[in-house]
Amino acid sequence: MPERPSAHGIDPRGPRVAAAITSLLLLVDVFLALTGLASSTALAAASVSERMQDPAFLLLGAIALLFLWGVAWPRTAPWGVLFRSLIAPRLSPPTEREDPRPPRFAQGVGLVVSLLGLLLQLAGVPWGLTVAAAAAFVAAFLNAVFGLCLGCQMYLVLQRAGLVGRSRPRLP
Repeated sequence: MPERPSAHGIDPRGPRVAAAITSLLLLVDVFLALTGLASSTALAAASVSERMQDPAFLLLGAIALLFLWGVAWPRTAPWGVLFRSLIAPRLSPPTEREDPRPPRFAQGVGLVVSLLGLLLQLAGVPWGLTVAAAAAFVAAFLNAVFGLCLGCQMYLVLQRAGLVGRSRPRLP
């Protein structure tokens, strides 16, 4: 979650920068999962300790912590601080602002998918972590490259159904 919510919304380029960095981390994680224990038939026979020491597990755990940080403390999340301090000052002011709630919800979806992958790895389910990391990668990549935020779209569907975000902040 790259920017602090305000009465005028957030710069939509911030979440895309965060998605780009996250997609790179997830791509590395998918590679580690494909070449390591996570996609091996040996996963089921490995101890929980061995499953936790798998590099793909450790990296996905770090990514999950970054998602948690983005959901719980978006103002101090690393990618947001990076965008606000190093990137945004070099860009022209945004032509539009967006509601911060959908991108924050998307961070929560990323957290849930990452946690599911970690739990599947701990349970000894081959390919569970790999598939979860790949799904998170696809979502982050679509946001970074095309501006299509799947978690944001989920939020809007839930909002239309009246399940989240009943009141909407005024945007210019």
